[in-house]
Amino acid sequence: MRILIVGGGMGGTILANNLARRLAPELKRDTVSITMLSASNRHFYQPGLLYLAFGRVTPDELYRDQAGLLEPGIEFHVDPAEQFLLDRNRVKSRSGRSFDYDILAIATGSRPVPELTPGLAESAVSFYTEESALKMFRRLREFDGGRVAVVVGVPHKCPMAPLEVLFLLHDYFEDRGLLDKVKLHYTYPIGRVHSLENVAKWAAPEMERLGITYETLFNIREVDAQAKVVHSEEGTEMPFDLLVSIPAHRGMEVIEQNGLGTGGFIPTHRHRLNMEGRDNVFVLGDTTNLPISKAGSTAHYQAEALGENIAAIVRVGAPVRDYDGKVFCFIEAGRDRATYAKFDYLHPPEPKPPTKSVHWFKTAYNKLYWTSARGLL
Repeated sequence: MRILIVGGGMGGTILANNLARRLAPELKRDTVSITMLSASNRHFYQPGLLYLAFGRVTPDELYRDQAGLLEPGIEFHVDPAEQFLLDRNRVKSRSGRSFDYDILAIATGSRPVPELTPGLAESAVSFYTEESALKMFRRLREFDGGRVAVVVGVPHKCPMAPLEVLFLLHDYFEDRGLLDKVKLHYTYPIGRVHSLENVAKWAAPEMERLGITYETLFNIREVDAQAKVVHSEEGTEMPFDLLVSIPAHRGMEVIEQNGLGTGGFIPTHRHRLNMEGRDNVFVLGDTTNLPISKAGSTAHYQAEALGENIAAIVRVGAPVRDYDGKVFCFIEAGRDRATYAKFDYLHPPEPKPPTKSVHWFKTAYNKLYWTSARGLL
């Protein structure tokens, strides 16, 4: 049985390690092989970019050697997929090699696309790549007061990122003694301050307590970089001196180029996690089109479910469990306080009042991430 995993991010790495442990006897007997194709030899801790933008970590802290995170027995290639020949159970890579499979798992992730909104890439700072996070860090260091606007595109990676960056901005300006010279303004595309209703009910009073203004039903149409004004689809305008963007995301180009899904997101069964119409092709993490959060924990829980199911397919010919939509997200709330949102398909989140202990737990998790990527946490 040949198992091919395309993508070396959190979802692909946890799945590969989970399968290597579950199928250790089969790997030893050479009745199963596990192969991973990745675009890089380095594994990148993406949630750390938020802290990089505020100068709390340095870039070197966000990387590890990918091969060193993988269990023995996993065949690893830095050779990105370029063609998905699903009818032939084959993937062709950039080097021209062909990789045949019996089971394929696609975990290619997503990418920010600020360039799709006129003026946004030139006008705003963000933190979804190392380059953009460092640019944001430098811009914040230079900023000495004015109107700071946070704008949100959809869909985007990490559902809590808009709130976290907002509260961290408040702390940052307060620590620098600039809070009385700064006006923080937050926008959100729907009729409340967050897509999850209970999170919105918690967050709006927090903003009001801190003196942060907000506007809902604000969908970015374009940014006038010269006038420093954001125009919304709803016909409103928002001036700014510093614009912070949570840009819209799309799936990776290779998914779009192969016609596997709209916007680079692959149609995926919400419980079985197989690609619609393909029983031996599975999708996880940001690559799915599922209407749930694009977050590291989503990929983690999906990888655990898929690991159990693919191992069962190898051994008994059928999956044994459903993915229930489980997601767990920390929410930085400012002043070394944090809360969390835990939810699934049937149960909405119920954020508790932020505490210092939850903040320190999140801080500890930033260090434990590499253990998590090994699938040991």
